[in-house]
Amino acid sequence: MSPLLKSVEAIGHEMVALKSRPYEITPADFFSTVLKTKAAFAGLIHSSEPERVAIIPSVSYGMANVTRNIDLQKGEKIVIPYEQFPSNYYPWKRLADETGGVINTIMPPTAQQKTKGWNEAILEAIDEQTKVVAISHTHWADGTLFELENIGKRCREVGAFLIIDGTQSIGALPFDQQKIQADAIICAGYKWLLGPYSSGVAWYGPRFDDGVPVEENWINRYESENFKNLVNYQDQYKPFAARYSVGEQSNFILTAMQLGAFEQLLDWGIPNIQDYCQKLTEEPLEKLRDLGVGVEDVSVRAHHLFGLYPDERYDLEKLQEIFAANRIYVSFRGRAIRVAPHVYNTQKDLDALVGCFEKLR
Repeated sequence: MSPLLKSVEAIGHEMVALKSRPYEITPADFFSTVLKTKAAFAGLIHSSEPERVAIIPSVSYGMANVTRNIDLQKGEKIVIPYEQFPSNYYPWKRLADETGGVINTIMPPTAQQKTKGWNEAILEAIDEQTKVVAISHTHWADGTLFELENIGKRCREVGAFLIIDGTQSIGALPFDQQKIQADAIICAGYKWLLGPYSSGVAWYGPRFDDGVPVEENWINRYESENFKNLVNYQDQYKPFAARYSVGEQSNFILTAMQLGAFEQLLDWGIPNIQDYCQKLTEEPLEKLRDLGVGVEDVSVRAHHLFGLYPDERYDLEKLQEIFAANRIYVSFRGRAIRVAPHVYNTQKDLDALVGCFEKLR
């Protein structure tokens, strides 16, 4: 979870105060910020179709819209990487259990060049029996970078859906939907999108244009902007992905905060965030390698999220104690230590991380 930008925190305070003055909220306000938020997210993922963006409260909600609209047949496969984040597993487990589908979990290789081998294994698993590939851009546990362009190409060859949980990367790692051509992209807002909790966005492609959403709400219906005619009930949804947005998507606090975060990210430029993280971590990672700490080659991993693999000389429990004493905040995932730097980190922070390992050398 990322800290809030000070500017986004200020928006939150402003919008909380606005709730005490509801008479200032106009019918147009129910739509204007939502439309700007959709356009901003489309810009972040290089999509020319902001109308394909939906406002969601969580990844599990966005995935539920996906699984409800995929006709999985008995014996058809859902390909997922090993130990994927649960929000991109449980919906598929339910769908497979209900239909007789098969979840094909792809294990990572234990040898060196893990990223290369894992991507090759995933590509090899995608065949004519594959209905869905459900994957992230970077693995949440150690930052393994998945080759989404190649995976997307293979999915199109066999007619499989490519469903991406972008929570671990979008906002910090460049993502080009025009090249990847995913069928759906689901993102929580609280991480690299620098937004508040319970705020998220999703992009749904043409294969979902005529789908059925997990809930029915008034604001997603055709011409819902006309408040005078709301009781002239409409069977027709607004076009494209509008039907998949959560009820009360206008959330005057959370949606406004998320828009503020998007605008800051667009102003910074996502490639600049990666460049900053690369320069920040380059020298410290070389020092860690000299201390017996493994890390994937720079050519096959992201710079904002990566795993450290201490050799057997290191006692992980003692490392955790040293990290806590020095206020170093990382995540332990088995033998991997996940490090997630961003623009709010400085060289001093990375030097402190290296210093913790030096104490156990």
